[in-house]
Amino acid sequence: MSLLIVGTMAFDALETPFGKVDRIIGGSATYAAWAASYFTKPINQVSIVGGDFPEEEMEALSARGVALEGVEIVPDEKSFFWSGRYHMDMNTRDTLVTDLNVLARFDPKIPESYQGSDYVMLGNLSPAVQISVLNQLRTRPKLVIMDTMNFWMDIAMDDLRKVLGMVDLLMVNDSEARQLSGEYSLVKAAKKIQAMGPKYLIIKKGEHGALLFYEGKIFSAPALPLEEVFDPTGAGDTFAGGFIGYLSHVDDISFESMKGAIIAGSAMASYCVEKFGPTKLKEISAQDISARVSEFISLANFEVKA
Repeated sequence: MSLLIVGTMAFDALETPFGKVDRIIGGSATYAAWAASYFTKPINQVSIVGGDFPEEEMEALSARGVALEGVEIVPDEKSFFWSGRYHMDMNTRDTLVTDLNVLARFDPKIPESYQGSDYVMLGNLSPAVQISVLNQLRTRPKLVIMDTMNFWMDIAMDDLRKVLGMVDLLMVNDSEARQLSGEYSLVKAAKKIQAMGPKYLIIKKGEHGALLFYEGKIFSAPALPLEEVFDPTGAGDTFAGGFIGYLSHVDDISFESMKGAIIAGSAMASYCVEKFGPTKLKEISAQDISARVSEFISLANFEVKA
């Protein structure tokens, strides 16, 4: 099965209580593609970068089965850049710099070779861009998932409501779910959000795991307690990439299959946070992922004796 990923490829400057890096590869599509590449191929990437984006990073993605025909390169401009500083709890951060650079002109075009992609992931971009991508697809994918954030709820709610009616699954964190729905209870929030369009909803709760909602059913996935969380940047995009990569591999979008996909995504995200940027994602093996998935399964495996 083929997977289409639309999102950012960028540079990040990061500071956490455990270290600092001035310039490292990042972006939602970068993290998602690395995570998905451990489960499925081909991956059809759509993004935009400047002439400063390293050729060796492109080659590394290509070697993982990521098609780059849909990545626009603007030679005389710079790639999207974001800089942030994390607080000690690693759940809050301050944005220091956001330079859109080439991202300000991002008008994605879906190449002919990408048409017919079975699974689609829309990274956290403006709802107008997400709508444009979906309108370019000539056939309906088996599954379309999207990410969004509070910012788009503040400035582009009309377009956001429109794209929500075009997708199958929405991924948001708990604060975003509450803002979008106007409900504090995540169960009530889920019902309101699903009424906007998405049949499936995943609410990410960071170190407290994730919730999957579908037709009145709820699955609660645990988070793996880690001794060290070095850098949480990209963990959500890595989760999404692992999630949809797994579904593309098994080619099954049932509720039961999505439970397995959440664990696969969680396993990938747990590796991502162990080093700056996507560094750890480039180092792991299929055996590492299998072992980490087993750890997740053991967290929720128990017997009740009468």
